[in-house]
Amino acid sequence: MSFFDEDDEPTRTTSRTRTQARVRPRSARPSGSGGAPDAQALLVRRIVAVVAGAFLLFALFFIVKSCNSNRHEAALKDYNRQVANIATASQQTGDSLFKALSEAGSGSPNDLYQRIIAMKSSADGSLKQAQELKVPGDMTDAQQSLLIALELRRDGLEAIAAKIQPALGDEGQVANDAIEAIAGQNRSFDASDVLYQARVQRFIDDALKSSGIGGQTRANSQFMRDISWVSPTFVASKLGKTLSTDGGDGEGNTASDEPTGPGLHGSGLNGTSYGNVNLQPGTPNRMVYTADQPFTVSFTNQGENEEFNVDVTLKIARTSGGGGTITLKETVPKISPQEKVTVSLPLTKEPAADTALTITVTVAKVPGEEKTDNNKATYPAIFSQG
Repeated sequence: MSFFDEDDEPTRTTSRTRTQARVRPRSARPSGSGGAPDAQALLVRRIVAVVAGAFLLFALFFIVKSCNSNRHEAALKDYNRQVANIATASQQTGDSLFKALSEAGSGSPNDLYQRIIAMKSSADGSLKQAQELKVPGDMTDAQQSLLIALELRRDGLEAIAAKIQPALGDEGQVANDAIEAIAGQNRSFDASDVLYQARVQRFIDDALKSSGIGGQTRANSQFMRDISWVSPTFVASKLGKTLSTDGGDGEGNTASDEPTGPGLHGSGLNGTSYGNVNLQPGTPNRMVYTADQPFTVSFTNQGENEEFNVDVTLKIARTSGGGGTITLKETVPKISPQEKVTVSLPLTKEPAADTALTITVTVAKVPGEEKTDNNKATYPAIFSQG
């Protein structure tokens, strides 16, 4: 072997060694398809995402529902609270009115007139507050009845203000008429009390109960606390006046009329209807006007004698006292003892629509009659156009 041959051998060995050093063994791969684990992981991730999304949607749904329920509950509570405030203020106005009427003898007619006008302004403010309330749908019926009750009170105060000066300052039939008008207007206050208790409070209670709301404070609102104020005699006594018997009672009767015979005399009003509506005292009667449709008035001769030329009068007037009065009248020529009579009074003129009205029906006092409190009835009413 030559010198050069011996030198080449180590060199080749080194070269192979370096080449072998660069070669790295391949990592072992598991048997089977290489993409399966990745697909399974992706499927799992998708399922997790769907479940999480569904859970989020359900959670969002219940959150929104809970928020809406809370808002509705808050609206009902707020409406009840505001109505209670208005009702309390209105009741205080009523207390002030009847206190002032009871003290009428200690001041001038003009001073009392000014005080009642101020009360009318307060009542008008209560009505406007009620008109501006945000009313939940559940409280619509309560709201309608509330507005009617407050309107009856405001209009009644306005009418009494118009009559208080002649009631106190005049004498005879003029004072009688004014006192009777005040007593008649007091019936509208009684109607408002019935309306508030029977409808406003009941509808509010029903709405709160339906929504599962308890523990709420509600306010009563009794504008007129003593029903005696609907009696003209009681009103006259409170005003320091005495009803005059001179010149008759304003319904066609005179104090000098002689009884037809000995024994009991008197009539009793049975009822009044318009179309298929039987009018009820103390609660608003809603009617649809139909041209020439009559009112039907029924009364009975409760005495022991025949009576002659008995007048039956029906008057329709605005509860507020403004505008004209529609008067319907019929005379019954003869009535036997205990006979029941029905009188037809055609309504030939259309009353004011959608306005608080007062219908007064009177069976005239007959000579010798001593009990007259059942001869007359007053009905709150609202007409709508046919």
